[in-house]
Amino acid sequence: MSDDSAGDASRDASRDFSRDFSRDFSHYPGRWWHRLDDGRIQCDLCPRDCRLHDGQRGACFVRKREGDGIVLTTYGRSSGFCIDPIEKKPLNHFYPGSSVFSFGTAGCNLACKFCQNWDISKSREMDTLMDQASPEKIAETAARFDCRSVAFTYNDPVIFAEYAMDTADACHALGIKTVAVTAGYIGVDARREFYAKMDAANVDLKGFTDEFYVKLCGARLQPVLDTLVYLKRETDVWFEITTLLIPGKNDSDGELTAMSQWIVNELGTDVPLHFTAFHPDYKMTDIANTPAATLTRARRIAVDAGVRYVYTGNVHDCEGGATYCPTCKRAVVVRDWHEIQRYALTEDGRCSHCGTQLPGRFAAFASQWGRRRVPVRVSVEGAGSRRSGAAVPPQSA
Repeated sequence: MSDDSAGDASRDASRDFSRDFSRDFSHYPGRWWHRLDDGRIQCDLCPRDCRLHDGQRGACFVRKREGDGIVLTTYGRSSGFCIDPIEKKPLNHFYPGSSVFSFGTAGCNLACKFCQNWDISKSREMDTLMDQASPEKIAETAARFDCRSVAFTYNDPVIFAEYAMDTADACHALGIKTVAVTAGYIGVDARREFYAKMDAANVDLKGFTDEFYVKLCGARLQPVLDTLVYLKRETDVWFEITTLLIPGKNDSDGELTAMSQWIVNELGTDVPLHFTAFHPDYKMTDIANTPAATLTRARRIAVDAGVRYVYTGNVHDCEGGATYCPTCKRAVVVRDWHEIQRYALTEDGRCSHCGTQLPGRFAAFASQWGRRRVPVRVSVEGAGSRRSGAAVPPQSA
């Protein structure tokens, strides 16, 4: 049984909260839910459809039923802020060389046994969320550091969608782009509203079998495919795809061929595809690192299937990191890891050698952020002696 009035009430309450950031945001009114006939409330944010009694939390842990509604318990709080290269998201066709102001919260709506950020995404300790900031403060800080975009990352922004969407509005008011780094596991109504606020996305396509998703992610494949098709056919969001290759789990020739052919058939030849290397972590410490040869093999399979822009990641591989013009075949962006070594595109993204237009979002390229990773502290307004927007010494990538 749906209840439209419930959704309207939660939106009105959210607007009231946004006017006063001094309030306790551990009870921020959530959206995308409806009441069931048996008295429970169903969360409609993602395909898990968690059905909650009063006091229960969803599988993501950060969305909780309180009384006759659902609240987001992490609004306004972050596990940390950093300035990263956009290539780290990874996005190779979205303002290459630019810096991106990155942050996440805690929790996740998937249960990946191989999670590379499990200390954040699987956290059940709210003390993990050390930094507080309003959407406006985040946008202002990103602007102060001349970041072209803000990325919702480290854990999946779907589960803190209200916070991400409000931050996106604040960013757009200052001319700053927004990026979602996500598994794409989101409900139909939420998907439409969420991506309306995003300029770019990197979507994790974690494997290409339902067995992989069920056994290793606690999820299903089809909703992710639906998100990818939606992004391509119904939005102007620039998006790229990443697949973490795990030895023996999702790296067979057959699976890689099927995935690459699906991408070409359903999304076209111009959606960039990133194959990245797995390292043992979380609940999968008994599997070895992905060999570089596996990434090279996967890249060749995808290219042979017709994907024009295929990249390797988490390894030093200039060939696998380079962008090639599809017409003259010359390297127009040469990268080593997240650092650009040569750039031969015009400000509107045309090959400097033959004039072919490359897909993506581009601007004049004068300099690059490089491999630096710079943590930033962003304090909540009126938070005593903590200096707002203070950078700490840079760390290597």
